[in-house]
Amino acid sequence: MPALLKRPAIHYYLDCCYDSAGETLNFHDKVVLVAGGTGGLGREVTVAFLEAGARVVVTYRRAEEFAGVVSSAERIGATPPEGAAVDVTDAAAVEQFVASKVAKHRRLDILVNTVGGYAGGTNLWEVDPRTYDQMLQINLKAGFVLARSIVPVMIRQNRGWIVNIASKAALDHGAGGALYAASKAGALALFDSLAAEVKPYNINVNSVLPSIIDTAVNRRAMPGADFSKWPKPEEIARVILFLCSEEARVIHGAAIPVYGKT
Repeated sequence: MPALLKRPAIHYYLDCCYDSAGETLNFHDKVVLVAGGTGGLGREVTVAFLEAGARVVVTYRRAEEFAGVVSSAERIGATPPEGAAVDVTDAAAVEQFVASKVAKHRRLDILVNTVGGYAGGTNLWEVDPRTYDQMLQINLKAGFVLARSIVPVMIRQNRGWIVNIASKAALDHGAGGALYAASKAGALALFDSLAAEVKPYNINVNSVLPSIIDTAVNRRAMPGADFSKWPKPEEIARVILFLCSEEARVIHGAAIPVYGKT
């Protein structure tokens, strides 16, 4: 995909927590689905939307992580998120899940896909072939399955916002991470194409490209790194909220870099 490899990063300088009048962004009338909404980044996205008044639905893999997000919501006085242990690579399961939430809430305004995973540190010719399927499933197929189920809902209501979490690796293809980079580059291309397809509708589609996110898992994996240079999950969450606001209505089909100082 030569065009993708040459794609420049697009830089926006965002005051992500406030609108143009200096008011805190308000999502009180919005229903938000955060796929992977209890993980290292997803948890902060979920909490940020809850703090902004949104009704939030999350998918999760681990019940204890969902319980932790519910506790966080209670501590800040927010309505706890709804949650379901849905395999977001299973098209039938996702369609059923989305249909049930639309039936309950009568709408679905925002999709943020934070589902993803990393496998790397191995030369391509030494990688277990099963890793290929794993990376494409979690980093590419999940976004496809979610968008395929949710975009028709947004078309019917003639409004929606979609943010997919890609990666700096979608553009910066380093040694030892070929399959991860390929899966994230594919996801970036997928959502770029989706952005072009929904131009006739009032739907905003963007990608966010973090570098290494400052999570507990990444700190354990790289204990010698300078964590101060990594973007924080809560910082990325604020960028995502801005992209899902009316203030960002002119940002569409963009790849937003959130690299910190890396």
